[in-house]
Amino acid sequence: MLQKKICMIGAFATGKTSLVSRFVRGIYSDKYQTTVGVKIDKKTMQIGEQTVNLILWDIHGEDEFQEIRMSYLRGSSGYILVVDGTRSETLDKAISLQAEIKKEIGDVPIMMMLNKSDLTSEWELDEQTIEQLSKDSQWTVIKSSAKAGLGVEECFHSLATQMVNR
Repeated sequence: MLQKKICMIGAFATGKTSLVSRFVRGIYSDKYQTTVGVKIDKKTMQIGEQTVNLILWDIHGEDEFQEIRMSYLRGSSGYILVVDGTRSETLDKAISLQAEIKKEIGDVPIMMMLNKSDLTSEWELDEQTIEQLSKDSQWTVIKSSAKAGLGVEECFHSLATQMVNR
């Protein structure tokens, strides 16, 4: 069985923990829980003929008090940048984190989840910004909702496929 490490990266309160919980356990909770350090979950997937054990590192969100420890990223086969669509500054944070991460672990598969798509009426990101981001970046951008389950399975499956085919 193949084993691959995926890190969840982004600003605080973007929904990283909720996305992992939805993916691994199929559940969502409205209760906000701050991640301290890192929380590790596992899920096994079938990618073609290959069984893949995904080790999901839910890394604490970065804010003005706490920076992401780059040591958490070592050994990562890929990562997901999580952006809260209702807070445009989380996109800027994700883009700056991506540049730092690339220096630290090199060129690995990346996905970006624009989370909280169930709240599009409150979004601060417009379609033009999203389209431009998709064109300019080297990663796939997926709208997601941990609450509704939208885009979650698709994102993890796509990233796992990229990692296996690498």
